Amino acid sequence: MEKLLRLSRILSGVGTSAIDIAKIIFYLQPQILILTIPMAMLLSVLLTYGRMNTDNEMIILRGSGMSFRTISVPVVYLGIICFVLSLSMSFYLGPKGGTFLRTKVSEILTTRAPMTIEEGIFNTAFKDIVILVKEKPSPDSLSGIFIVDERKKEEHRIIVAKEGHIVPQHESLAFSLSNGHIYITKKDIFTDIAFGKYHFKLNPSVESAERKNSELTPLELLAASRQFPDRKTQFLLEFHRRLSMPAICLIIILLGPSLSLMAGKSGRLGGLTIGLSVFAIYYTFLLYGENLVRSGRLPHLVGAWMTFVILGLFSLLIFEKVNKK
Repeated sequence: MEKLLRLSRILSGVGTSAIDIAKIIFYLQPQILILTIPMAMLLSVLLTYGRMNTDNEMIILRGSGMSFRTISVPVVYLGIICFVLSLSMSFYLGPKGGTFLRTKVSEILTTRAPMTIEEGIFNTAFKDIVILVKEKPSPDSLSGIFIVDERKKEEHRIIVAKEGHIVPQHESLAFSLSNGHIYITKKDIFTDIAFGKYHFKLNPSVESAERKNSELTPLELLAASRQFPDRKTQFLLEFHRRLSMPAICLIIILLGPSLSLMAGKSGRLGGLTIGLSVFAIYYTFLLYGENLVRSGRLPHLVGAWMTFVILGLFSLLIFEKVNKK
């Protein structure tokens, strides 16, 4: 939701259509579902079995001779379905959606951002770029151009030009500037460059032009970990997360029915509270384990799967405890 709100805030400034916003929301869904499928499964199990427990149906079923394991069989089928679905999101649809999202955002900003450049108004539609023009004789021609370029934090540039033209390119935008100066400041060094023609290119995107880890498939993550040893840890952590997140559905097969019975007759609110608490604790410890890996205190395999193993053992323990009652 944070990413969607950030994209909507930026894209609304360039006159994005409702259809484009709908496409962006659609492309975000696979990555969101990686997180929400296990959560939805746990909440559904807690609410369903909690209601059965509230209505004393669990007592009737067990009194008729059904074991707790038999009562939990529907959750096994649901867990396997959710696991396969979440795995497909994690391995294929999530990376595809991320790629389509970046391409669509770049396309929108490339085609519509020039329309937001108005006379006498500072334009900040481009990341780390501020553009001011004195006049705009036509949609693609400018005069009296002033540009502040802060994409390189250690090197700031100010570009002034008498006139220029907007040149849209694939996933990027360029300004063909004429008769101007480039002022460069780097620490204590100041450079003044005069030019007759200057091609100023930028990527009008809220995301980096480089593919993000979320856009890489698991095989690409493994290949990248070998190709870039200095970034090996972050690629491997992302790879293990792609496996561990769907695998939570298998743990919920044991955890969901057990928690619903242990919660007693707390109703829907109790099941919702328990479900959200479980995921809040799980994600907190997951991030903690990953941070330990990044700091070099744990091997990546231990840090990535430590929380999963602990939750799995806890789920197995309470499932057997409830089953023996």
